[in-house]
Formats: sequence, structure tokens, C-alpha cells
Amino acid sequence: MIRLFLLLPLVLAQYTRTIQVGLMFSKDVSTTMRSIGYRTSASAVLVARDRIRSEHLLDSYDFNFTVKFDECSESQAAGKAVELITTDNVDVIVGPTCNRAGVAVAGLAAFYNIPVFQWGLTTTADIGNFTRYPTTVTLSLDTHSMALAVRQVLQTFDWEEFVFIYSNDGDEEKCAAMKDDMEKMSVENADITLAYMYQIQTVTLDSLNKALKEIAKRGRIVVTCFAGGKGFKKAFVASTLLAGMATNEYVYIFADPQSRGFYVDETEGGMHYSWEDTDGSLVTGLSSEDIRAAYGRILYICDNMGEPATPTEQFSNFTSQVIRRMSEQPFNCVQDCANSTYKVAATYSGQLFDAFYSYAVALNTSMAMDPTTTNLKNGSLILSNIAMTFTGVGGGSVTLDDTGSRVVQVYMYAMNTSMLPYLAAALLVNGTNVTYTPYYTNESVLWKGGSKPLSKPVCGFTGLECPPDFVKDYLVYVIIAAIVVTAAMFAGCAGLLYTVHMKKKEMERQDLLWQVAFIELQQVQSKSKAEASLHSFASGPSTSTKLTIESRSETTNFIFYYHQQDIVAAMKHDVILFFDQEQKAEFRQMRNFDNDNLNKFIGLCLDGPQLLSLWRFCSRGSLADVISKSSMQMDSFFMFSLIRDISNGLAFIHNSFLKHHGHLTSRCCLIDDRWQIKISGYGLKSVRTFDNPKKDDLLWTSPEHLRSESRERSPEGDIYSFGIICAEILTRSSAFDLENRKEKPDVIIYQVKKGGHNPMRPSLETGETVEINPALLHLVRDMWTERPSERPTIEQVRNHLNGMRDGRKANLMDHVFNMLETYASTLEEEVSDRTKELVEEKKKSDVLLYRMLPKMVAEKLKLGQAVEPETFEQVTIFFSDVVQFTTLASKCTPLQVVTLLNDLYTVFDSIIEQNDVYKVETIGDGYLCVSGLPHRNGNEHIRHIARMALGFLSSLQYFRVQHLPAERINLRIGINCGSVVAGVVGLTMPRYCLFGDAVNTASRMESNGKPGQIHVTAEANKMLTLVVGGFRTESRGEVIIKGKGVMETFWLLGEEAGISVSAQAPKMKPEARAPSERSISPIIEKQSEKDDKESMRGLYTEFKGQNNVNV
Repeated sequence: MIRLFLLLPLVLAQYTRTIQVGLMFSKDVSTTMRSIGYRTSASAVLVARDRIRSEHLLDSYDFNFTVKFDECSESQAAGKAVELITTDNVDVIVGPTCNRAGVAVAGLAAFYNIPVFQWGLTTTADIGNFTRYPTTVTLSLDTHSMALAVRQVLQTFDWEEFVFIYSNDGDEEKCAAMKDDMEKMSVENADITLAYMYQIQTVTLDSLNKALKEIAKRGRIVVTCFAGGKGFKKAFVASTLLAGMATNEYVYIFADPQSRGFYVDETEGGMHYSWEDTDGSLVTGLSSEDIRAAYGRILYICDNMGEPATPTEQFSNFTSQVIRRMSEQPFNCVQDCANSTYKVAATYSGQLFDAFYSYAVALNTSMAMDPTTTNLKNGSLILSNIAMTFTGVGGGSVTLDDTGSRVVQVYMYAMNTSMLPYLAAALLVNGTNVTYTPYYTNESVLWKGGSKPLSKPVCGFTGLECPPDFVKDYLVYVIIAAIVVTAAMFAGCAGLLYTVHMKKKEMERQDLLWQVAFIELQQVQSKSKAEASLHSFASGPSTSTKLTIESRSETTNFIFYYHQQDIVAAMKHDVILFFDQEQKAEFRQMRNFDNDNLNKFIGLCLDGPQLLSLWRFCSRGSLADVISKSSMQMDSFFMFSLIRDISNGLAFIHNSFLKHHGHLTSRCCLIDDRWQIKISGYGLKSVRTFDNPKKDDLLWTSPEHLRSESRERSPEGDIYSFGIICAEILTRSSAFDLENRKEKPDVIIYQVKKGGHNPMRPSLETGETVEINPALLHLVRDMWTERPSERPTIEQVRNHLNGMRDGRKANLMDHVFNMLETYASTLEEEVSDRTKELVEEKKKSDVLLYRMLPKMVAEKLKLGQAVEPETFEQVTIFFSDVVQFTTLASKCTPLQVVTLLNDLYTVFDSIIEQNDVYKVETIGDGYLCVSGLPHRNGNEHIRHIARMALGFLSSLQYFRVQHLPAERINLRIGINCGSVVAGVVGLTMPRYCLFGDAVNTASRMESNGKPGQIHVTAEANKMLTLVVGGFRTESRGEVIIKGKGVMETFWLLGEEAGISVSAQAPKMKPEARAPSERSISPIIEKQSEKDDKESMRGLYTEFKGQNNVNV
């Protein structure tokens, strides 16, 4: 006996009492070491204690552990339990872990009324008898629950009888308990019969073969129980092969409450398949693969050794802690646990965790009900609060009922087609209720032959009980009767079925013609404006009135597709419908329409984003499109031909099953490339009923239909619509000539709907350029008369039109070609004149663009190319502004300020043009120029800037402010040399900007300069005097420059050799003049000169300082 005491924490004040916990283990029993051994499971109580404290259960209580080893002995367990209760005065016992030891301790606990929590291999159902053992809680799967799980499997597969074979060889407890509970289960369930039970005393191949021979006479559903770790199960499977019983007639159910199914634990961790088991070495002469194939007829029902079916990271962490913490107090198992055998946690260690944790929860609940109680040993009180559900250490749910029995999860494993184990089902055993949850979708996957075996063969177990075979006994009569009946049925039904089938097939084929799959449609991509313009320019002038499909873009009502290499126009319908046979018949007939003046109906697209009706595309668009093109010339013959085509198409519709069009407008009258009218948009009554027509579509609707709330249409309404279309053709204008009327469509529709003695109708003023037959005008007026009954029918209209032909049979295409040739000759002259005007305008725009951006930059932008930023290693930057400009501007109106700056900058611009200088920006009175970019000019950039600056100063002596003649303009000028980066900024009004420290320095030179002086940096001075030469400078001395510190700067005095730049500057005339092309925008009113300069030059990152420094 070993007694281990838990060291109290350093802070003892938090615990007011210590709970004495007795632990009972098996330590040196080799057969149980892997599953419940002390060295690999005891520290699970420490992990449970951590959780108890983290959840603040029993906060004021500490735990003291006393360990006893019963070695699964009934007598040892009884004696150790008495010591724990009487000598060690424990409050609870956790253990024992074996059946007989468990029964002995449970009886003592009931006598002493002390709670006992058992786990591990305590599988006997006796311990779960709450009447006999009212203070015992079991966390393990008992054999009674296993028997109930077997019962549920039998009932699930409709097996009414089974045989049970078992052996106590190697384990005297497990299978003996299983045998008792199997008998009890059979007695309690009338629908399940235990047909035969066979016990094998010593497991050998001979004894197994003998047992199988007896079983074959009495059953086909065989339930077995064998000790684990002995190779007995593999030997049994091998024996079925040797006995010829590994067939599809048999099913073997291995029911084992202490197993992982087809897997076998290894001593030092890890697992292997059962057919690879070498323990016992009973099997010889059979290959592992043969035995493995025989395993395909086995269903394995087990508890997975108390572990979750799918290992979790939480459980893996737990098992690692169990091994690691065995070295902690109170166990201090270091040397004794050092063997590699003890490096894997015991398989049932999780149940020890759940047992100790559930005790703490029950005790905590009991203390909460009666905080004054001091008797922690009251097993009856604790058991009264034992019903609970919590998350176990494996991550699954742990449920205890009010008798202290666990609601257990049992797993059924089978072999798949690849001969590998898989989880086939789970069984939840709650008392006597069992819930079966299959994980397969088809039961046939469980059986080798694909069909479920019977619990009793049709011919019995011996094959001698086959029922009489009527067919065999009266075979001749059966054959004759079958032939007669078959012939009669075939003769009677074959013809009917064939007729119905063929008719159905034909209807399906016809339906497939008008049903167009959306995947067969490829949307036409319209050309962009730029692409269309380039194509138009490149192709030159054209006289064609034909519309290309690319020029057609998607509209509100239409979208264009390619279908089977043809172009179709798809009309959109915002409705989802299911069509009946009558409607489908309508679509089939419409698909078969064939008339020269009827546009082909392709079908419907039902599986797209929205319902589409598909029609053949007509290249010249609708009649409304042709009429709207004012350049299109139409003579009387052309008009008559169009009207005649519409009448022919409308006559076909009126004589068909459709009876009327219902939505006839000039937009429905399409024109193909032969200038033939094709009426479109007919039929589809079930679809068009839900369309919402636009207001202007109602301009063609007859007054009686406008007044009616019904959407039903009539042939008379079509005649009225035809009359409106005729008026459009004759007057070459839109319906009611909307473009030239003050009334909106709503007003016109209201007047038509109102009716009266003089109802509103379109004008028939055809003009003097076209000669129209007066009879045609009278016919049109008859077609739109107010009363529907007074309108002519379509046949009458056609007869009148035929009477107006005057025997003419000229082809309309020839007539159109003659018209187009005349039109083309005038169009070519017009295009030539327009092209010349375009070239001149392009030149003007290029000149203006080159003034705004460098030419090379502008050319790239015109070509759509990106302008990459460019670094210029050496350029000269020029800054200037007008001295006291704010004061001067305050004396002027805004318009006068604009005029002043425009005059001044015009002078400066003329000086710039005499030098290789690029003007970057003017911001108010500020002026920014640069030389050396975008065209590099070597070192000449300093010379050009210097001459320009001297020229600016010289020009001021001639410059006068027009409205203030007494005022004089003076400049401050700053110059610097250095490197900059130049690039185009922005997409809208792009600007060519400079960036770099050299720009900032030039700005500082200007802001720290003096009126009438040119302030240059040392770098610029070096370029002026040493590099290019020819200029006179004078040192200003050291000046404090904002952001730069102390710098030596210079004044540019002039150019040597007596060259006077100012002599080239033009004199300003005193008279007023309008701003030139280089004028700038109006400036913003400034509060002060310095603040205004800072705000206007923010783009260039501190171009000027806030304060001038005078030296």
C-alpha cells in the first residue's frame, strides 16, 4: 500500500476544508495495463481538478488523494475499500476499475453510504442496479447496454433470431457478463430469439471449428464475445474460412464493450488491424489478405475504449498531460513511470477525468442546496443530484441519469469496398431506449453480396425445409398461360403505346425547336464610340442605309444575340411563367409560320436571367427607324410597296389561329436587307399580357381598346393601328408627328380615347414633293374610323391596294437601288466638304493643345499612350512674381486685373518665344518657367533663362497699366539649376508638372529676392560664369533661406559683350485690347500678397517661403 498526500498550496487561507479522495487502481496486471493501468491514468484527476477550480466548483475546498492498488482482485478491493473508509476516512472512492472488484466495493459503499464513482472495465450490469448499489455511479459501458445495442441492430435489419458464441478464456469477467445480459435481452424482447448459445472452454482452431459446425445448424446471425489481446477474434475469422462459413449467408457481430473495433492497441502505443494480430499465433496456413477478406462479413459493435470516435485536439492535449503530470504531487511517479511502456495514456483515462469531475459537480450542487451540511460522505445526497450533462474531456457530451448510470455512445464499424474499416452507425443507449444513427446512405454497402442476409434461410439451416415450388410443379401450364397473357397484352398495348409514344416524341421534338437554351446564345458586343469613329473614318464615306449588328446596343426591351451563326433579336419579358399544353401548341405553330411578310419566330429562352422571345434580326431596323432618318428619300412607289407588304403580313395573321396581332406599331414592322417589310411581335398572348407598354406605344392603339380595362385585342384594332402606320409612311413622320407637336403623348392618347364627332387623328399632309393616290388617303381614313364595325377588313384593304397598282410590277429593290445611287452622288460631295472642315478644325485644336502641353507629351496623349515621369539631370528653373501685386489689385476691378495680367503675360510670352524656354504655369501674378526640358539642350538652359529674365526686366520700362498709367510694374525673380522630375498629372485637364528640390530652391530665391533684381543660387551662378560664361553676377552674401539654412546667393546683373536683351522686347501700345489666346483665368481676391502666393503655389510643395528675408 502506498499513501500519497497532496501538498497544500502556498496560500492556505482560501481553503476551509479538505475533501479526502480515495483512488483505487490496478497497477501490475499485464492484461489491463494498457487500458486502466495506474502509471498511465492516475494523473487524470489532476487535470480534472484544474477544470473544477477554473469553473469555481468547490472553491473553498481542497483535495487530498489516497491511492490503493486492488489489482482487479475481489478480496483485495474489499479490504482496501474498508481501509479507505475506516482508516483513511475518505469522503469518496473513485474506482475500482474491474468487474468483481467493483461489485465488492459497491456493496461496501452502500453499507457505509459513501459515494463511489467507477470507471474503466467495470462492464457488468450488476453494478448498475440502483436498488442494490444506491451510492455507486458508473462511467463505463456495461454489458446490459451492449446487449441493448445488439438488440437494436437486430431489429434495424429485421433479424428475428441469432446465436451467441463466447469464451471466458483469457477474461473471466467480460464475456460471462455478456452471456447473462444477452439471455436477459432475449427474454425481455419477444421479437428477438436467442436460438442457440455455445461456450468455448479453451480457444483453439479445433474448438472453434467444432463450435462453428454446431452454429451452422442453428443460425446465420452470429454474435460473439472473446477476450481481447489473445488473437482469438482473428482465429475465429480464420475458422469461418476453414469451415466454409465465410459466405454471404452469414453475418458475424463482434459485440465487445472493451474494444476499438477492427483496431488492436499495441503495448507502447499505436494500433494495428485485427487481421494483423500476432498474439496467440493460433492461425497458420492462411494469408493475412484471405483473413482480411473474411472480415468483410463482420459488424463490430464497441465503445471505442472510452475514447471519441474521431480524436480531437482537446483529447490529444489531455492524454499528453496525463503522462506528463504523473511526476507531480501526489503521485511523484518518476522512476517507476520511466519505462517506454508508460509513455501513452491509458485508453480509459478519459473516464477517470469524467468520473472525478462529475463527482465535483454533484457535490457542488448538493452543497448549494444545503450550505450548512458538513457530511461530505453522504452518498445518498450526492446521488440525488447526480443527473447532469457536461462536455467530457474528449469533446463529446457526457450524460448521467438519476440512477448514476451513463448514457453511453456505442459505435458500429464495418468494412468498405476497399476492405478498410469505417464507422457505419452510432447507437445512443439511454436506459432501455436505443437510438440508431446510420452514417451510410444505402444499406447495401454493409453486405458483401449487396443484399442483406436472412436470419433464417428460405430452405432452413439444413437446406431441407424449402417450400413447395408451384412454378416447378406446374411448369408447362405456367409457360402456356404466360405466353397467352403476354401475347394478348402485347397485341393490345403495343399499338397504342407506340402511337402515344411517337406522338409524344413528335411534340417533344417540336417543343425543342422553340425552346432555345441560354447557353446557345452569344451576346453581340456593340462597338465603342471611339472604335466606331475610327472605323467610320477609315472606311470612308458610305451610302448604305443598312444597320450593322455591332451598331445595335442593348435597349430596355431588346438585346441582340448570335444563335447558330444567325443574328436574333431577343425581346425581354419581366415575367416567369409555366406553360400548359395549349400554350406550347401555340408556340409550335408560330415556329412553323412561313410568310414573306412575317418575321420568323425563333422561339423562347426559358432558362436565362429573364424570359426572352427570339426573333430573326432584320438588318435595316424597324419602319420607325427608316422614317426617322430624314435623309432617306421615299417616293410614292416606295411608300405603296411598304403598305402592301404590311397588309400581306397582317392578312396572314388574321387568317391564322392567332386571329389578330394586338400590338401592331411601326416598330413591329421590320425591314430586311431586300427592303421587304417583316411584321414581328405577333402572338405570345400569355406572355404579352404581363408586359407593361410604354406610353408612346399606345399611340397606335385603337380608341375602343384604350377605353377597355381588358387587354384583349381584335382584328379591328389591328386595322386602326395599320392606318396610323400608313399615315407615318405617307407623311414620312412619326406617329402623330410628335417631334413637331406641342402635345405630349399623354394628351394625344387622352384625346383619342375621348373620341367624339371629330376625334384626334394624325395629319395626312403629304407635301407637294410626293404624288399620292387620293384613294389611298381615303382608305387610310376609313381604317381609323371611330366605330370598329365601319372599318374595312384586311381582305378589303388588300383588294383596294391591288386596285391602286395600275399594273406596275417593278421590283422594289431595283427602285431602291436607283434612289440610293442618286443619294450617294450628293452624299460624296457633302462628305468631301465635311472632311476638309474637319482637317482645318484639327489643325486649330492641335495648335491650342501644343500651347497647353509640350508637343511630344500631347502626341502621346492623343495616341492613348501613358506618359511616364522623366528625370532631367540638369535644368534651370525660373520663378517671378509682381511686387506689391495685392496693393495694385486692390485698385482694380476683377476685369481690370484680368486685363492687366493678360497684357503683362502677353509681353512675357513673346520674350519666351525668342528663347528655348517652356512656360510651366502661371498662378495669379506668379510665373514659372523652365529650360532644359522637355527637350534637353545641354548647358544652354541657363543662358536661355538668364536672357529671358533680363528681357522681362527690360520690358517693364515700356509696360504701362492701361487704367493706371502712373503705376509701374516691378518683378522679383529667382533662378536655380538642378535636377527635376517632370510628368503629366491627372486625367481631366492634365497638367505637365515639375517636382524636385530644385523647384523649391528656385521658389525660395524669388521669395527672398528684391524688386527689380534677379536672385540666383550658387549653382546657377557657377553655370552662368564658369560653364557657359558671358554674364555678370555679384555675390549677395550669405542669406538665411527657409528650409535650407544659410546659403550664399548672387545677383544677375546682365550679359557681357554689351548684348541688350531688352532691345528685343516689344513696346506696349497705350490703347486697350482684348485678351489674347494666352490669357489666364480670373484670380481669387487675396487677403495679403504673401498668403495668396503660398495658397496658389501649393501644387509645387513649398515653392515660396512665408516670410521674405532681407539682407
